[in-house]
Amino acid sequence: MSSTENGDIKTKNDSEKPKEQFTSHELGKDHVEAPKYSCALGGAYGTALGVYGLVPLLHAGLGCGLGQLFGQLYAGGQNAGGPVGGTSTATTGLVEEHVIFGGEDKLRKLINASSEVYKDDKFVVISGCIPALIGDDVEAVIREYEDKLPIFHINAPGFNGNSYEGYELFFEALIDQILTPLPIEKGVVNILGVVPYQHIFWKGELLSIKKLLESIGLKANIIFTEPNGFEKLKELPAAEYNIVLSTWNGHRTAEKLQKKFGTPFISFPSVPLGPKQTSHFLRTVGEKLEVPSEKVEKFIEEEERRAYRFIEYTGDALLIVRPHSYFAVVADSNKAIAINKFLVNEMGYLPDIIQLTDNPPEEYRESIIEALTEDLISTTKPEVVFEPDAYLAREKLRDRPFQFLFASSLEANSSLPELGALHVTVAFPSFNRVVLGDSYAGYDGGLRLLEDYISTFAGPL
Repeated sequence: MSSTENGDIKTKNDSEKPKEQFTSHELGKDHVEAPKYSCALGGAYGTALGVYGLVPLLHAGLGCGLGQLFGQLYAGGQNAGGPVGGTSTATTGLVEEHVIFGGEDKLRKLINASSEVYKDDKFVVISGCIPALIGDDVEAVIREYEDKLPIFHINAPGFNGNSYEGYELFFEALIDQILTPLPIEKGVVNILGVVPYQHIFWKGELLSIKKLLESIGLKANIIFTEPNGFEKLKELPAAEYNIVLSTWNGHRTAEKLQKKFGTPFISFPSVPLGPKQTSHFLRTVGEKLEVPSEKVEKFIEEEERRAYRFIEYTGDALLIVRPHSYFAVVADSNKAIAINKFLVNEMGYLPDIIQLTDNPPEEYRESIIEALTEDLISTTKPEVVFEPDAYLAREKLRDRPFQFLFASSLEANSSLPELGALHVTVAFPSFNRVVLGDSYAGYDGGLRLLEDYISTFAGPL
C-alpha cells in the first residue's frame, strides 16, 4: 500500500489498474456474492421448521438465528420462519464469556424457559460452531430431560457442511434418539430428499407427490407441512417403503432407516416434472408396492390426456415465437435433472449447459451426469458442470447460444442484458419470487413451468 499526495490510502491493485478498466466480467473478484446454500446448521434449522409442532432451540452464536432468517428462509422463496422461526427463534445466544466458561448452563435455562412458553410442543436442540469448538457436552444436558420433555439433539456446526448436510444430520439424529420399531403398514411410503427452504418449491412438491400417490391408493408420509409433523416423524419406521426423490440427498437417511428398521427404499433422480416423468414415477412405485396395474394405468391415461390437451394451448407461442430453443440451467441437481428432461423430451428444446450448484459428493456425480445426459430424445447433450460459486457459474454462461436461463434470482438481473437470455427463477436463492404452494411436480407441474417460461416472451402472436 502507498499514500497519495492528499493522504488517501491507495492499494496495489488501484495503482496498477485505473478504475475505469474494471469490467462486469470481473464482478465477483472484488465482491462477495450470495451463496447457493447455507451451512449445516441452516439446513437442520430449516428442516426443523418444516415440521409443525417441533420447536428448534439454537445452541449457537448470537447471530446464527438472524443470519439464517436472511440466508436460508428469505432466500427460500421469501418465506418467513413461522411462529417458532426467524426473529422468534429461541437461542442461547453464545458470546465471548461462553467460549471461556462454556454454554451448558445457558442451554439448560433456554430449555426450561422454552418448555414454559411452548407447552405441548416438541423440541430439538441444534448445536452450532461454538459449542462444537469449546466441547460443550450437549448430550449430557439433553439426557437430563429424557423423562420430562420430548427432545432430541442435532450436532450441526456450520463447518460440517452445507444445508443439504444439515438435512441428513436432522434425520440421523432423529433415528438414533427418537425412533423405535413399529408394525409395517401396507401401502405407506415415506418421502425423502426434498429439503425445506433449500428446495424452494418444497411445500408444493411434497403436497403434489402426496396427492399423486393417494390417487393410486397409497398413503404418503411427507412429514413437512403436516399439522402433526412430529407424530409423522415418529411414524417413519411404519412405512412399507421409503421413496427418495434425489440422486444423492436423502440417501444416507434411507440407508440408515433400512439398516435400523429394515425398510427398503427406491430412489428417483428428482421430483417428477411433467407427464413422462410422472407416469414413470407412478408405474415404478405402483409395481414396487403391488398396486394393481389397471388402477395405475387408468389414472395415468386420464392425467396424460388432460395434461397434453392443456399443453396444446401453448402451441402457437412455442412454434411461432421460440421453437426448439437452446436453454441453460443453473440449479441444484434435483431441479436441473427434472427441468432438463421435461424441456428436451416433451418440449423439443435443446440443452446447452447445466451447472449444478448443490456441490454433491464425488461418489454421486457420475450418476448425476448420467441422469442429465442419458435417455434424452435429442441429438444434443448438455455440457454438465459442478459449480456452486455464483460468480464462476455466471462467467461460464458467457458467449453461449442458449435463449432461456433457468436459475436462481442471483442470475436474474444479468441474464438478458449480459447473456441475451430470458430468465426464470427455479432455484435457491429466490429473492425475486415468493413461493408458497407453487411447484413443478407432477402433471400440473409441467403446465406450471410452461406458464412461467412462456410468460417471459408471450405477446400478440
